[in-house]
Amino acid sequence: MQYKKNLFILFGCLCSSLFAVAQNSTLSGKIMDTEGKPIRDAQVQLQKTELVVFSDSLGNYTIEIPSGKRLNLKASLLGYESEPFNVTVEAGQHLVRNVYLEQNATLLDEVEVKDEKIRGDVGTIGINTKDVDKLPSTIGGIEGQLKVLVGSRNELTSQYTVRGGNFDENLVYVNDFEINRPFLVRSGQQEGLSFVNTDLVGSVNFSVGGFQAKYGDKMSSVLDVTYKRPKSFSGSAMVSLLGFQAHLAGASKKQRLTYLIGFRQKSNRYLLQSQVTKGQYNPSFSDLQALINYKISRSLELEFIGNYALNRFRFEPESSRTAFGSITQALAFNVLYDGSEIDQFDNAFGGVSLTYKPNDRLKLKVLGGMFQSNEQETFDILSQYQLSLVELDLGSKNLGEDKISLGSGAIHRYARNFLQAAVANVGLRGSYDGGKHYLSFGADLSHVVIYDRLMEWERRDSAGFSIPYDPYQVNMYQSFRADNELNYNKVAAFVQDNILLNKDMILSLGLRGTYSFLNKEMLWSPRGNFSFKPDWDANILFKIAAGIYAQPPFYREMRALDGTLNTALKAQKSAHFAAGTDYNFVALGDRPFKLTAEVYYKSLWDLVPYEYDNVRIRYAANNNSKGYAYGGEVRLFGDLVKDAESWVSLGYLKTMERILDPATNTYGDYKPRPTDGRVTFGVFFSDYLPQNHNFKVYLNMMYATGLPVPPPGYTFNKVESFRLPDYKRVDIGFSALLLDGVKNPARAYSIFKGVKSVWVSLEVFNLLGISNTLSYEYIQSLNTDMNFYIPNRLTSRLINFKIAAKF
Repeated sequence: MQYKKNLFILFGCLCSSLFAVAQNSTLSGKIMDTEGKPIRDAQVQLQKTELVVFSDSLGNYTIEIPSGKRLNLKASLLGYESEPFNVTVEAGQHLVRNVYLEQNATLLDEVEVKDEKIRGDVGTIGINTKDVDKLPSTIGGIEGQLKVLVGSRNELTSQYTVRGGNFDENLVYVNDFEINRPFLVRSGQQEGLSFVNTDLVGSVNFSVGGFQAKYGDKMSSVLDVTYKRPKSFSGSAMVSLLGFQAHLAGASKKQRLTYLIGFRQKSNRYLLQSQVTKGQYNPSFSDLQALINYKISRSLELEFIGNYALNRFRFEPESSRTAFGSITQALAFNVLYDGSEIDQFDNAFGGVSLTYKPNDRLKLKVLGGMFQSNEQETFDILSQYQLSLVELDLGSKNLGEDKISLGSGAIHRYARNFLQAAVANVGLRGSYDGGKHYLSFGADLSHVVIYDRLMEWERRDSAGFSIPYDPYQVNMYQSFRADNELNYNKVAAFVQDNILLNKDMILSLGLRGTYSFLNKEMLWSPRGNFSFKPDWDANILFKIAAGIYAQPPFYREMRALDGTLNTALKAQKSAHFAAGTDYNFVALGDRPFKLTAEVYYKSLWDLVPYEYDNVRIRYAANNNSKGYAYGGEVRLFGDLVKDAESWVSLGYLKTMERILDPATNTYGDYKPRPTDGRVTFGVFFSDYLPQNHNFKVYLNMMYATGLPVPPPGYTFNKVESFRLPDYKRVDIGFSALLLDGVKNPARAYSIFKGVKSVWVSLEVFNLLGISNTLSYEYIQSLNTDMNFYIPNRLTSRLINFKIAAKF
């Protein structure tokens, strides 16, 4: 009898278990963005449990949930606003629920390349821009974030280097138009605004290598920017101690016509006054941009983009004092100046595109654009210097003052450089969505016209003797004079197929061809990317890429140090190999994190040796070098503080080259390239007051090992003997929301009616007051044959105040 009772109890337990299992139901659907594009790797979590699933490459998700009760779930992905939702599912029922996520745009995150199947290309990073105006940066904008991410050693410029490449190896696109930068700018303090206006930006993708065939002919990186498509009237204004900017956006009633207009004015006077060289700084940089889009019909769109930039820089130096040396021997370099510098860099760009989209699969786009630049660089500055020993005796009343004069001299620099450039381009872009195949194709015809007049010299005097010394005549230290003219065409075409092998595997194959009518060189550039998710873990994505990248010479590469032009110069070439992985996980409760890691190797040949002069690049104008670059990067993105995103990036790079010796026709030993920066470490951190999210703090930290420095009398086949000191910098910003017009609209009669928000920010640049070194000025002693290296310092600690309003 007891036996039957036990069987009955066991049978009841089994029935209860089966019944409990039967109570589970299935919820599935698709995770998409606001444009209806599927989102990969988004997590769907049953709240207050550890039950989490992730969407696949097509955005699909499936999760088993208890039935018969109201459940709270949340869909989320780093870089997107979380979307909580509630469901009630009956026993055995299958419910479909699609979820749309909106970008919150406060952080850098890896996302798709626009207009393609969802993918995870090696090196592709999406940049979100919602709070970019609150991030502490001396240059601001998109580039301010990029420089912390990839490594930077000069806070006065918006230029950046990527994986061993220089400034000229970076591509920039805005709405499919390639953007050129000024030619003659030689220092960060002369540099105006970058082309990209953050107020107008809708989405940004950044590739640090292994990019696709649809992008142009450069060897390092691609910054691909798409401006907004406004749906209603809006605008913003921001004023700070460093400048002013404002924008307006709007659309017609049926949104057939949309427009964006942005104005920016920047003055670095406040920033430059903190530098060692004292004097009258009068920089003025301003630009006006417009984007107008008109829908002619449902399948035809016309778009115009225009930009006009006026950049002026006037500088009258007066004096400077630089202390350097060691605790046992301190030196002071005192300079009195006479003369001035007046620079002008005016740039204009206009582009028109016509897009035809007869159906959801086919898209054709015809583009035509023109870039014009009128640049003048004029200076005549005499520097009379004295080099002295500094008193270090703590008991002396003259502690810190000059004790003994070691010598004096003069440096006279003169330039009258004028350049006019025009680059015209017509092109075709097309795409066809064939389901498992996404085909892209395009072609471009470019016409380049350049007129350049170079006249520049430098005279050095040491205690009455000109250097280089000659007892019978006065020699210039260096002198350049040239009149150059270029007029040539270039054609390029590409085809690319993104193949969806299955829901977790995507293969991209592309071929790019380029021909220059100037040097008669035909270039072929095959490129490929492959990404897949393993069956054993849906949270991991593996990526590999390989390709040939060639960079046809532009004017800067063709012009040698003495101004002569080598129009037969061939393209620089490289073979890229890269592999990486992404890992999505949940930590610190229910907060999403992403860990990315990549390694790469570049084989480089037909290189043109070059040297840096602040931000100006001076080339040897010969393809007489070959080399390599390799390294790796690890980045962690996530909410260290809930709903306040942060990231950390660590990178290692080594890039070397061997230069051909014309005397022996053999390659010399490997030496570091000018961008051989080795270690970079960047941190972005955001936080807020626990009881008030309207008070926020943003922190940027940057560390980078020093770059190689050429010794005096440098020639391109000589090995550098030392490096700049490591670059260390911390910037911090505090922001407070003064007015929240969304949650608390102003009254109808208030002057703040229609204002969405007003933020006020206080920024501290170079919080730790570290004196970073940009380069060296060296002084030669004719009697002792010694060289004294005087560091050129970057900016010191500075406080900036700004206020921004959106309406």
